[in-house]
Amino acid sequence: MENKTLKVAELFAGVGGFRLGLEKSNFKVVWSNQWEPSTKMQHASMVYEARFGKENHLNQDIATVPTGEIPDHDLLCGGFPCQDYSVATTLNNSKGLKGKKGVLWWSIHRILEEKKNKPKYLFLENVDRLLKSPAKQRGRDFAVMLQSLNELGYAVEWRVINAAEYGMPQRRRRVFFIGYHKSTEIYKRLQNSDKIDWLTEEGTIAKAFPVSKTNSIQEIDLKGDLVEITNNFNKTGKLSPFQNTGLLIKGKVYTQKTEPNYDGKRIVLGDILENGEVTPEYYINENDKPKWEYLKGSKKEKRKSKDGFEYNYSEGGMIYPDSLDNASRTIITGEGGKSPSRFKHVVPSDRGLRRLTPIELERLNMFPDNHTQLEGITDSKRAFFMGNALVVGVIEKIGQELYKQIDQFEYV
Repeated sequence: MENKTLKVAELFAGVGGFRLGLEKSNFKVVWSNQWEPSTKMQHASMVYEARFGKENHLNQDIATVPTGEIPDHDLLCGGFPCQDYSVATTLNNSKGLKGKKGVLWWSIHRILEEKKNKPKYLFLENVDRLLKSPAKQRGRDFAVMLQSLNELGYAVEWRVINAAEYGMPQRRRRVFFIGYHKSTEIYKRLQNSDKIDWLTEEGTIAKAFPVSKTNSIQEIDLKGDLVEITNNFNKTGKLSPFQNTGLLIKGKVYTQKTEPNYDGKRIVLGDILENGEVTPEYYINENDKPKWEYLKGSKKEKRKSKDGFEYNYSEGGMIYPDSLDNASRTIITGEGGKSPSRFKHVVPSDRGLRRLTPIELERLNMFPDNHTQLEGITDSKRAFFMGNALVVGVIEKIGQELYKQIDQFEYV
């Protein structure tokens, strides 16, 4: 095929991490959506439009967007929020479907269900907690998600990837899924493949992020409709049956634990620091140092709850300041601002201890420098974006391999 461009719809787009990674290969975002429900100012959407243009970008709650307004596309992508995916049964609707209002998984589901020309591929991301939530029925939410895709005619492969284990500058662990519609050649290949080989050698994710296999593969039959899975999945199990690697095809799940297999170059926190360009407000004030040390240190102390109940509280110490010769800890949304915090990064410099700058946070997620810089957007907001973002390098590598698979097998 002559470098065919594949069309992408990007949901929950944030500041465009999926787009940055995918457009390094022959993918083109033809429609995007970003909506922050809790804020009046739509800052992430403003950054997205400033970088990629307003055309075909919608800043509106996806639950209110009619499917007909979304153009046809080859790949649907997005990092959807982790919520409770359970399915409510309603009497007036004998099918008993759909999940709770406001749960954004069901917006993805609705688009896939209503699209006449369904996207052939899906590329989704979530926190790895999804594989084992909720606590009382471990793995149920993921089972609901897999079965809903199964019913829509998709096979799915997934892997929990920690970016730092493949040489990237941040220890950020997320679960990534690729879906293949049953009309594709890849689906047929997957169906006929040896499932262990697919998960460890042949599959899209295995080619992008090599692994060594550790335990034997487990098989799980997803039984029943979504309501039954919501009510009954893993009711008695203490552990989720889903391992860090797996696939689903035709209602059958194959899952196993794998270990990363990488011996290439590693980028560490020290590599991404700005040299001598850091302004004074990032340096830690002498008067605040005891507070920082207390928050970062280990503790065993008695505390009182709001209603006067006394309890013992303990937590381990953090490496303080952060080590420069390792990948950084995970960036969180509260990374910005001066106030002392247990979770913010602190690095040593020749002028004393300091916090990370917005550019450094962007580099830890492998975004271009100043991607989030825009008039009216504070440094704390920029830090918040990066706490919500994904590591672009992971998207780029999976995107490259997915494109190769499609190029090789779909257009022969």
